[in-house]
Amino acid sequence: MERKKILAIIPARLGSKRIRNKNIRDFLGKPLIAYAILQAKKNRMINRTIVDTDSPKIAEVARRYGAEVPYLRPKNLAGDKAQVVDAIIHLLKRLKNDEGYEPDYIIILQTTSPLREEKDIRDCWDLMRRTDATTVLTVAPTHPRLYYLDNEQNIILANKMTAKSTNVQAWREAYLLNGCFVYIVKTSAFLKEKAVITKKTKAVICPKWRSVDLDTPEEWVMAEVLYKNKREIEKKIKKFT
Repeated sequence: MERKKILAIIPARLGSKRIRNKNIRDFLGKPLIAYAILQAKKNRMINRTIVDTDSPKIAEVARRYGAEVPYLRPKNLAGDKAQVVDAIIHLLKRLKNDEGYEPDYIIILQTTSPLREEKDIRDCWDLMRRTDATTVLTVAPTHPRLYYLDNEQNIILANKMTAKSTNVQAWREAYLLNGCFVYIVKTSAFLKEKAVITKKTKAVICPKWRSVDLDTPEEWVMAEVLYKNKREIEKKIKKFT
């Protein structure tokens, strides 16, 4: 059986308002981006690892840890309003035009998930292989009831369900996308639908405590504490099962 061409893409835009130089900021001894690169490089199913960035400095760090940076992202795809989907489509078109390279699948790994494990990537790929999914992504459990606050701080139930009970067990289990972890997408479906979440999307559940997305200084500090103590946390959680 012919081996599938699987490309890992690590988006790493320069701009970060809340955490300056986030992608290359030191996270427990290594630049944050290094964790995503090293996970991709260690995973045998991944054939290539490309960092998609608009920054020469980020590109230099990425290459140091073994990633390819064949191009810098154009400025029009690097602003605050730019969509990652558009940047990835642009990258895939350049690879096809310049190299004739067309991956069968792309794996999108966000830099902001240092608590991601290699097993998370493998679990997503296993689900992709076993099913008709064109996208497999990761989710984390969350509270089933979602509330909004209006301008006067009144609380409004956003997701009204048939369950009248306030008991959580009476509601369907709910999940949040933590695509900061893993997205695996069949390239043909991605280019056709121009979306990461395609019509046949399935999900792998990841632990809530590891589903930290580094977007604020508070989340960064919390992630460092969790990362340093993750094995001890896992041991203590297992005692409850």
